[in-house]
Amino acid sequence: MCSRIWFVTDRRISQEYPQVQILRALKERCAEEDVDFRYLLMDQIVLTISDGQLGLRVEQELVTSYPQVVLVRVPTPWVQSDSDITVLRHLEKMGCRLINRPQAILNCVNKFWTFQELAGHGVPLPDTFSYGGHDNFRKMIDEAAPLGYPVVVKNARGHRGKAVFLARDKHHLIDLCHLIRHDTPYVFQEYVKESHGRDVRVILVGGRVIGSMLRCSTDGRMQSNCSLGGIGMMCPLNEQGKQLAIEVSNILGMDVCGVDLLQLNDGSFLVCEANANVGFIAFDQACGMDVAGIIADYALSMLPSRLTRKMSLLSVVSSTSETSSEPEVCPVPAGGSSLPEVVCNMSVGSTSSESDLELAEPSQSSPRQSTAPTLPSLPNLPDLSDPAYNINTLLASEIKLLTE
Repeated sequence: MCSRIWFVTDRRISQEYPQVQILRALKERCAEEDVDFRYLLMDQIVLTISDGQLGLRVEQELVTSYPQVVLVRVPTPWVQSDSDITVLRHLEKMGCRLINRPQAILNCVNKFWTFQELAGHGVPLPDTFSYGGHDNFRKMIDEAAPLGYPVVVKNARGHRGKAVFLARDKHHLIDLCHLIRHDTPYVFQEYVKESHGRDVRVILVGGRVIGSMLRCSTDGRMQSNCSLGGIGMMCPLNEQGKQLAIEVSNILGMDVCGVDLLQLNDGSFLVCEANANVGFIAFDQACGMDVAGIIADYALSMLPSRLTRKMSLLSVVSSTSETSSEPEVCPVPAGGSSLPEVVCNMSVGSTSSESDLELAEPSQSSPRQSTAPTLPSLPNLPDLSDPAYNINTLLASEIKLLTE
């Protein structure tokens, strides 16, 4: 079966940096790997149900060969569940593996929907209120009083730091009520003073943190978005921050996402927002990374042929492990100092937190090379005569690596 990948995006954002770079990366990799590739805009796709079967037409032609993987980039603030999501649901029901899935995208369309998904999982969140109806902002002026002042007010579908306000007091809220559009609800959020004008943008691909960036406002405003004039700089994230971002990504069901964290004075974090259509032009510049290349690599890794090979290897490793009824100690080679090559290779495949993808300085590698993680220095290797260091331990590590 021929491997096929589609890249589907929206005409309104097709010429923006992330989409252009992802298209470039996918074309390169699919050509290298002999994978059939097609680029489509959302409005080119016609959905069909004929003789009780789902189908597709593109530019008046019936599609007969469907993709196994579809990489999706849609502008989440404008996503309409009765159009864009309908297309994505159709593709998913036809058996395509979408990156991201429709439900994951919906989880991030509305800022309050995101918090509804995260609530109850122990994720640290700022206290947040919202409301039903289309014109109940005035009612919330009194209802949101427990949040205190100043209070953060955000359009539930806002993006890039737009339609976000810091209301000083009740009178300021009343003034806002007369100035803002009421076509979508607003959220009222606890103000985190110690994080004013700064946050940490974390980008994740396939449930792994690929890098993090500190964003800072340059004009004293609360928003730190680079699109509003903020600046970004590479910022290594501690293990607590990484695990929080991973948990958010997993709960929301996202393959590719950005998670924005607010840091408190004690070093802990609160989740501010999550983005299913995360931008990364400032991220690439600040961190010297090729995010589009990493996303393209992940998309290819989800092809059934790749997954089948991966699971076949897992089956072989598992069978080998099951036949080892007794712990086997790796033999010490003559001379007693060097490790067998197979052991060294498996050791590099460690899945410990120390081997998470780390950010590289731009000057240390070319853009193409920056897609590859820098391997950490190996810790002191154990004495092979130690019974605890045996083939079962190595196999367990390999199985964990394969199933991630």
